[in-house]
Amino acid sequence: MGDQMQFIVEKLNQEPFRKNYNLISFDSLESLQLLQLLSDVLGEIDPKHAVDIREELPEQTAKRMLNLLGILKYKPPGPVSDLSAFRQGLVTGSKAVIHPVLHWLLQRTNELRTRAYLARFLVKLEVPAEFLQDDTVADFNKQYEELMEAFKNLHKEHEQLKISGLSTAEIRRDISAMEEEKDQLAKRVERLKKRVETVQNHQRMLEIARQLRLEKEREESLAQQKQEQKRQLFHAEERLQRAQVQLKEMQQVVADSKPESLMKKLEEEINFNSYLVTEKIPGEMESKKTSVYYLEKVVAEPAMTQADLTALQSELDEVNAQMNQLIEKRMITYEPTDSKFSMYRQQASIMSRKKEAKAEELQAAKEEMSSLERQREQKSSQAHGLEGSEVLTEEEFKQYVSKLRSKNTFYKKKRLEIAEITAEYGILQRTEELLRQRHEAIQQQLQAIEEKKGISGYSYTQEELERVSAVKSEMDEVKGQTLDNMSEMVKKLNAMVTEKKASLAPVIKELRQLRQNCQELTQERDEKKIQYDSCVAGLETNRSALEQEVKGLLEECAQEESNYHYINCMKRNVEIQLQRAKEEMKTYMSPDPQERRRAVREQYTRIILEQENLGKKLREKQKVVRESHGSNMKQMKMWQDFEQLMECKRDCFLKQQNQAAIGQIIQEGGKDRLVL
Repeated sequence: MGDQMQFIVEKLNQEPFRKNYNLISFDSLESLQLLQLLSDVLGEIDPKHAVDIREELPEQTAKRMLNLLGILKYKPPGPVSDLSAFRQGLVTGSKAVIHPVLHWLLQRTNELRTRAYLARFLVKLEVPAEFLQDDTVADFNKQYEELMEAFKNLHKEHEQLKISGLSTAEIRRDISAMEEEKDQLAKRVERLKKRVETVQNHQRMLEIARQLRLEKEREESLAQQKQEQKRQLFHAEERLQRAQVQLKEMQQVVADSKPESLMKKLEEEINFNSYLVTEKIPGEMESKKTSVYYLEKVVAEPAMTQADLTALQSELDEVNAQMNQLIEKRMITYEPTDSKFSMYRQQASIMSRKKEAKAEELQAAKEEMSSLERQREQKSSQAHGLEGSEVLTEEEFKQYVSKLRSKNTFYKKKRLEIAEITAEYGILQRTEELLRQRHEAIQQQLQAIEEKKGISGYSYTQEELERVSAVKSEMDEVKGQTLDNMSEMVKKLNAMVTEKKASLAPVIKELRQLRQNCQELTQERDEKKIQYDSCVAGLETNRSALEQEVKGLLEECAQEESNYHYINCMKRNVEIQLQRAKEEMKTYMSPDPQERRRAVREQYTRIILEQENLGKKLREKQKVVRESHGSNMKQMKMWQDFEQLMECKRDCFLKQQNQAAIGQIIQEGGKDRLVL
């Protein structure tokens, strides 16, 4: 207990509470102060509970705290029967109840804060079945469940991204590096296309190269399939060997087992199942039926007021007093034989409770074992379906994780080196392109200078020499002079190029410094953007939390207004009923007979007398009907027989008439034949 209080005091003195307590001051806190302290801790976990308990009723405070503790899945120490004592202690601010709650909350504040945040979105609203019959309500409920599932998935992805350790700056750098690689590859493809277009039959060669690539890819896939099938065959052989080993072990177990041991196990199992069927389960069913009966009875009763509760409490006190008196009388008339029987009964009850407890423990152990077996089979089947191999052991998994981490570190390092080399390559390529453009510009300037100096076409000097070889002897002097001029011009041009390079060197150096500054500024801008995004996200979260809190307060206000109007209506109804009761009492106690007749009691008395007289008449009529029932039934039977007899005569008469008509027609037909 001292360690618990020490831990609570240390946590309360830290951020964000800063209470400056010591053990003596904390132990001397009153019940109201303890409740306010518990409310502050709950408010740190869930901001909706950061309220002043002096502004709400004790019942509301206890209900609010119990709801949040239920959401946080707090289990009070002790058996289940002490839950009522826990609630009572929470209402009264008992130290024995609040200190364990504070210790439990302060041990896992971050975890409980996350759980409380998720509870705002994942605690499902139960909609009654009769409302779900409406299509609109059913559609909204379905959309609500889908949004809840989507929130679960997004939260899981968010947590996985937090654990993975990836930063947005690193992702952006990777994206920019990949975009640069993409641009470089696109340029390279364009250059290769231009080179290939000059080759004859390049389309046919491209088609052959594509077919070669497809065949190589197919060969690689076939090799991978072959390797995969070899691995699957190896795992299948391993599983077969393990199954054979298990079969041999089971055969040995069956061979070593004796009928006596099997019969003993079966008898134990039969005894346990018979105990469950005959004693435990019927008792539980009876207790459940009794509790359901009492709950239905409580639900069927009207709402109870404080006066009703006071009356019931007084009746309960009277019954308890009577029970105490009976116990005292029994103790006075105590006999030794009763003590022996009570001792035996006590021992029997203790043994029965132990038996029930052991049976429950055995049943729970069996259920847990079966659930663990199902989970093991499910996990093994999932592992077989995914990898086709057995699950790694703990040591093997640790080695695999360490190798994977080292490979990941090595991969990131190499990827960073590749990115740096790629960036440097892009810079060099751009420098080469700029130098090429400058070279072309210098060539154009050179051509212009050659044209200006009269030595146009120096690059084609060799062709000109071959063309004018026939007149070489005539132009020796002119050629010598021209070569001297050209050498002088080349020297001048080389001097100009050197001068240009010297003048461009500081510009290139400054450009490199500016590029480096640009990269630093870009990185700083990315960091500031990340800070801005996180700040915006935090403000948005706070705004949504405040909106939810305001919405909850508005709903609570509306609920309180509804309760207020309902209580006023109930009060009005009770006042009307009380007024009617007073008027009825006044009318009933009046000395005037005429006024007394207007009383409701007198009216109902007259109605009861009239109904009793009517009942007597109906009973007399029923007696007469019963007495004449036999003769009336005989008479009715005679009339039914008479009716059947008359119907039979009518049928016979009709048949006779039909036969006479048919005979007459036959006779007339015979006479006609004779005449003919």
